Amino acid sequence: MPGTAEDRDPSPGDRDALARVLRAGPFHAALRAAIAARRLPLHRVRHRLALRGIKLGVTSLSYWQQGARRPRRPESFRAVRALEEILELPAGSLLRLLSPQGGPAAPARPAARPYRALLGVGAAVEELLGGLGLPADGGLHTLGHHEQVRIGPLRELRGRDSQHVVRAHRDGVDRYLAVHHGDPGCDPSRVRVRARENCRTGRVRWHREAGVVVAELLFDARLRSGDTYVFGYGFEDGTGGTSGEYLRGFGYTGGQYVLQVRFDEAALPVRCVRFRQSGPGGARTGLAELTANGPHRSVHLVDQDVRRGILGIGWDWA
Repeated sequence: MPGTAEDRDPSPGDRDALARVLRAGPFHAALRAAIAARRLPLHRVRHRLALRGIKLGVTSLSYWQQGARRPRRPESFRAVRALEEILELPAGSLLRLLSPQGGPAAPARPAARPYRALLGVGAAVEELLGGLGLPADGGLHTLGHHEQVRIGPLRELRGRDSQHVVRAHRDGVDRYLAVHHGDPGCDPSRVRVRARENCRTGRVRWHREAGVVVAELLFDARLRSGDTYVFGYGFEDGTGGTSGEYLRGFGYTGGQYVLQVRFDEAALPVRCVRFRQSGPGGARTGLAELTANGPHRSVHLVDQDVRRGILGIGWDWA
């Protein structure tokens, strides 16, 4: 039967990329590549599973292809075998990636880019982290991060809130180190850390000259390698001068990032632009204008598969 817009034969480039990830894994990346190659929306995949008598929700499929969950039960393995048929993959090609014996050894976690390669105040951040006596690799990598930044009526960075989904890549992880960099004039001693869902505030350190705060967020559980964890936190600032941009540096690749900037009705910018940088002072690429959403007075960016470097939104007041 000829392919449709929802079910097409993969292009040669898609086939080559899919073959590579089926050989090397991991499972979630292979599943995501196979679904993308077939141009099948998740609700259509769910429907085709249902025709085979397998009930699996769109949410579970989404978690599988993001790596937030992993098939573990017999009925899940049955669904994976059916997915191989639906996506026209070689028999066992997905299942072998779920088996420690049959699949390839997990690659070593690559070293993260140091903070000084991501932030202009990176040296100050590394000094604070060193003072806490914790390893540079916190043992976690991000699966999803939704960050909301609030700009106040005086055009100041009022605060920001984060909802974070992480996975441990070693046993015993029980904390996360959050970094806040205020705008020029920020008084880090007056910045307040707010631990919210599934965490509590531990040690907090700041660097006055750099306007940086590092906060230790203690989890309610000690994670094992492969465990996922969801937690929320925020910083209340409002101590700096006029804000003109917000940046987020990424030392690792992978995971989804959503940045939303909301403006007070008394301080609305005339122009907002998203951008990417390889590092501090680097050329800004991927420029795209953003339009504030009506009564919510906000703009946002979404990156489904983060690369190392910097993502940000900048704005002009006049």
